[in-house]
Amino acid sequence: MKNSANGETVEITASGLAARLGLFDATMIVMGGIVGAGIFINPYVVAQQVRTPALILGAWVIGGAIALGGAFIWAELAATLPRVGGQYAYLREAYHPALAFLYGWVLLLVIQTGGMAAVAVTFAKYFLEFVPLQWSSGVVATLALGILTAINCLGVRAGSTVQSALMVLKIVAIAALVLFGAVFLLHHGPAFYAPVKGHRVLDRPVSFDLVTAMGAAMVPVLFSYGGWQTANFVAEEIREPRKNLPRALVIGVVGVILLYLSVNFVCVYVLGPAGLAQTTTPASSVMLVALGRKGAVLIAVGITISALGFLSQSILTAPRVYFAMAEDGLFFRSAAWLEPRRRVPVVAIALQGIAAIVIALSGRYDQILSYVVSMDFLFFGLTATCIFVFRRRPPVGDKARGEKEAGKFARMPGHPVTTFLFTTACWLVVINTISKYPHNTAVGFGILFAGIPVYFFWSRQKKKRSDAA
Repeated sequence: MKNSANGETVEITASGLAARLGLFDATMIVMGGIVGAGIFINPYVVAQQVRTPALILGAWVIGGAIALGGAFIWAELAATLPRVGGQYAYLREAYHPALAFLYGWVLLLVIQTGGMAAVAVTFAKYFLEFVPLQWSSGVVATLALGILTAINCLGVRAGSTVQSALMVLKIVAIAALVLFGAVFLLHHGPAFYAPVKGHRVLDRPVSFDLVTAMGAAMVPVLFSYGGWQTANFVAEEIREPRKNLPRALVIGVVGVILLYLSVNFVCVYVLGPAGLAQTTTPASSVMLVALGRKGAVLIAVGITISALGFLSQSILTAPRVYFAMAEDGLFFRSAAWLEPRRRVPVVAIALQGIAAIVIALSGRYDQILSYVVSMDFLFFGLTATCIFVFRRRPPVGDKARGEKEAGKFARMPGHPVTTFLFTTACWLVVINTISKYPHNTAVGFGILFAGIPVYFFWSRQKKKRSDAA
C-alpha cells in the first residue's frame, strides 16, 4: 500500500510500518550495529593472549571471516523472509513461536538493554573528560539515552538520519587514527616493535596451549564483530528489502573488516605487540605517540561519537522485535501501537529506552554484560540453522518469491558446510563462556528459562482474546 505525506510517497507494509530506508541507510545501520567503542579498546585484550603480529592480526582476520559468513547467512534469511523483527521472525517461522519469544525476552532483558546501558556509561565518562560539567556519568548516560529515544520516536527517517551521520563520523575517527598512525610509521618506522625471539610468526610452538590462547583471543574479536544481525530487525522499513538488505549486510561487514584490520595494523606496528598488551587504551596510546596530548583528546572525541552512534543504532533497530512480539499477541498490546503519522512503534521504543536507563542508573549493567556473549551467540547459532529449514521448507506465503529472490540476491556460499561451521563456531563461543564464567552464564540461562512461563502466560492471554472475538 502506498501513502503520500509531505509530498513523499511511502510504501506502507503489511505490519503498518513505513518503508523509508534505502541501501545507504541500511548499510550504515549494519556498520553502526557492529562498530562501537570496542574497536578502540579490545586490541589490547587480544595482544595479551597472543603476542606476535601474525597471530594478533590473524585473530582479526578469522573473526572477520566468521562475521562475513554470518552476513551471508543473514542476507539469505533477509531475502527469504523480509519481515519485521529479523531473528524473531526467522525463529518463529522455522521452529516455534516459543523459541522466537525467548529470543525477544533475552534481547530486552539481557542482550540489548544491558549492552546499551554499558555503552551509555562509557559515552558519559569520555564525554565528561572534555566537557566541564559537574554531572555524574549516570545523568549524562540518561540524557543520551533519553534524547536518542525521543529522536527515534519522531520516525524511522529521523532516527536513520542521525544514525547515518554518526556512522560517517565514526568512519572519520577511525580513518584519522589509521592515517596519523601510518604517517608516524612512515617517518619513524616500527620503533617500538621487537620480534619474539625464535618465532617470527608464532609466539610458542604449535600445541594445545597455542590453540587455547587463540580461542581466548577470539572472544573479544567476535564480540567486536557482532551486531550485523540487528539491521534485519527493520527489514520491513527498507525499500526493496529482498535486494537492498542482503547487499547492505555484505557491503557493511566487508567495510567493517577493512576498518578493523587497519586499526589493528596501526596499533601493532606503532606500539609493538608488547606495548599493545600493556595499555588498556590502545587507540589513545597510538594518538598520543603520533600527535601528543592533542591526539589523545581527538581520539577521546572519536570514542564518544562511536559510543553515541552505537546507542543510536540500538534504539533504532531492536524495538521492532518487541513490536513484532506484540503483533503476535505475545507481549503488551500497546507495544504494537504505531504513531499514525510517522508509522513508528513509539511505545516499544520508549519501553527499551526506559529499561536501558534503569539498568544504567542501577549500576548493574556490568554484571548483565557478562551474560550478553553467551545469550547472543546461542541465538546466532540457532538462527543460522533456520537456513536448513527454509531451504527444505520455505516460509508459508513466501515460497515461490522467497526462493527466487534469495537465489537472485543472496545465497550462503558453500552451504551446508559453511553454515554448519558458522553454527559450530557460535556454540563453541557459548561453551567457552560457560566454562570460564559459569556463575554469570548460569544467571543468563536462568533469565532465559524464566521466559518459558511468561510465554505460556501470553499464549493464554492471546487465546482468551481470540475466543472472545
